[in-house]
Amino acid sequence: MLIGNLTRDIELRHTEKGTPVASFGLATNRNWTEGETGEKREETDFHRIVAWGKLAELCEKYLKKGRKVYVEGRLHSHSWTDNEGLQKAVTEIIIDDMVMLDSKPQEKEEVKPQEAATVQN
Repeated sequence: MLIGNLTRDIELRHTEKGTPVASFGLATNRNWTEGETGEKREETDFHRIVAWGKLAELCEKYLKKGRKVYVEGRLHSHSWTDNEGLQKAVTEIIIDDMVMLDSKPQEKEEVKPQEAATVQN
């Protein structure tokens, strides 16, 4: 479960069989105060989020860079060898639930109340 802001607009593509797949970046922040010094600190983590099927289409329709969302899903790690023979690895969060936390979308059509509450795949 993560709450954060989109770092980029949704990238929507389709598999060879036509299944929609959306990916986007999500930034999450953690704030704390140093015990000894009282200094306020902040740490930001960046996550690669992937949605499939109807959820992917809804993400593409309603989300854009800067939007605040709650996502829930599972970790998925995989590796491959690129064209230059280098080993690459990535860990993604495959989501199965998404809730828009903004008051309303910007520059996109209005979200219907039933879709704004929660979207499940």
